[in-house]
Amino acid sequence: MQGYGTYNFNADTPLERYKKSDMGFLMALILLWGLGIFTLFFCSQNSGVRYFNDSLYYVKRQLICSAVGFVGMMIFSFLNIRIIRKLIPIIVIITLIMCVCTFIPGISEEKNGARRWLKMPMNFTFQPSELVKFVLVIFLANAFDKQHEIEDPDEKSRFLFITLIGFIVFVGVVICQKDFSTGVFILALGLLLYIVSGTKMKWLIPVAPLLLLLGILLVCLEPYRLQRISGFFNRSQGVATYNYQTIKARNAICSGGFIGNGIGSDLFRLNSIPEIQADYIFAGWVEAFGLMGVVIYFVILGVFAWRGFRISSKCNNRFAAYASLGCVASLVAQSIVNIAVVCGVLPSTGIPLPFFSLGGSSIIVSLTMCGFVLNASRCDDIEDDYYIKRNNNQNVNDYLSIELGDI
Repeated sequence: MQGYGTYNFNADTPLERYKKSDMGFLMALILLWGLGIFTLFFCSQNSGVRYFNDSLYYVKRQLICSAVGFVGMMIFSFLNIRIIRKLIPIIVIITLIMCVCTFIPGISEEKNGARRWLKMPMNFTFQPSELVKFVLVIFLANAFDKQHEIEDPDEKSRFLFITLIGFIVFVGVVICQKDFSTGVFILALGLLLYIVSGTKMKWLIPVAPLLLLLGILLVCLEPYRLQRISGFFNRSQGVATYNYQTIKARNAICSGGFIGNGIGSDLFRLNSIPEIQADYIFAGWVEAFGLMGVVIYFVILGVFAWRGFRISSKCNNRFAAYASLGCVASLVAQSIVNIAVVCGVLPSTGIPLPFFSLGGSSIIVSLTMCGFVLNASRCDDIEDDYYIKRNNNQNVNDYLSIELGDI
C-alpha cells in the first residue's frame, strides 16, 4: 500500500482507476421500475379488492419481489466478473434442476393446465423459465469467450457442439413446461448471441427447416395455440373467449387519445380487461396517459437500450460484453414483443412487460440482469491482477478469457 490517497487500503488497483456505474442506464432502470409500480398501483386496485379485499395487494407483493430483485442486482453488480464465471456451472445445474422440479406435483403449482411455477413461502411462486433467460445468456457468453482461446478447428467444433447441446436442453425444458412463447423467445435470444459472437452458422442451414417443422407441430398439438393464431388473423373470432383480452386492450388504448383519461377517472375500459395487471398492463398505461404516455415510455426505454448497448460495445471484457448485450437485448425485446401483442400486432403470448407486469419471477430476474449490466459498465476500466500476472503484465485488453475447466 503506497499512501492513503493513492490506494484504497489493501486494494491492488489505484483508486483513480475505478469507474462508476453508468448513471444513464441506472436512471433509466429506476424510472422504468418506478413507472411500473405506479402503473400497477392504479391498474390492480379493482382486482385486489375483488379477490383479496385489499386494493394494494398486488402492489405489496410486487414491492416484496422488487426488494429481492434489488438484492440480486446488487450482488451481480458488485461481484467480480471472474467469480461469476466460476459460478456458472453451479448456476446452470441449479436452474435445470428447478426446471425439472416444475413437473413434480406437490412442489410445483399448476395454472391453466400448465406446470411452470415452483411453490415458495408466503404463498409466492417462482417461474424457472424466467431465470433461464439470464442463465442462458451468461452460459453462452462464457462459451463464446472461451472458444476464442481454442486454435484447433476440430477441437473448436467439438466445443461448439457441446455448447449447442446445452442450448437445446435449455430450450427443450422450457417448451416441455408448455411455455411455448418463452421457449421461442430464448431460442431467438440464443441465436442472436451466436450471431454477434461471430460463430459460424453453417449448422443452422440444415437445422432451420427442422426447427420450423417442430414449431408448427408444437403449435398444432395445442388447440389454444391454434386459436390464438387464427384469432390474430380473424378478429371476429373468439370475441368472448381467446380474442376478448386483445379487443378490450385495443379499445382501452384507443380511448386514451392524446393526453389520456388520467388515473382519477373511471377508466371503464381498463377495468374490463381480465388480469389487466399482468401481460396487458400497457393498455392501462396508455388509457391513463394516452399518446403522451406512449412517447414517455419509449423515450425511457430508448435511453435504457442506448446506454445498455453502449456499455456492451465499450466493454473490453469479451464475456461481460456478450452477456450484457444479451441481458439488454432480452429486456428490450420482451418490452417490444409485449407491446406488439397488446396493440394487436402479434398473436397473444405469455411474454410479460419488464418492470411493469405483475410477476415476482420477472421483476427479480430483470433487476438481476440489470445488475450484471452495471457490473459490465465498470469492469472495462478495472485491471484484474489475475490477467496481468497470467499474461506477464501485457495489456489486459488483449486477454479476455479465463481458464475454466468446464462451461
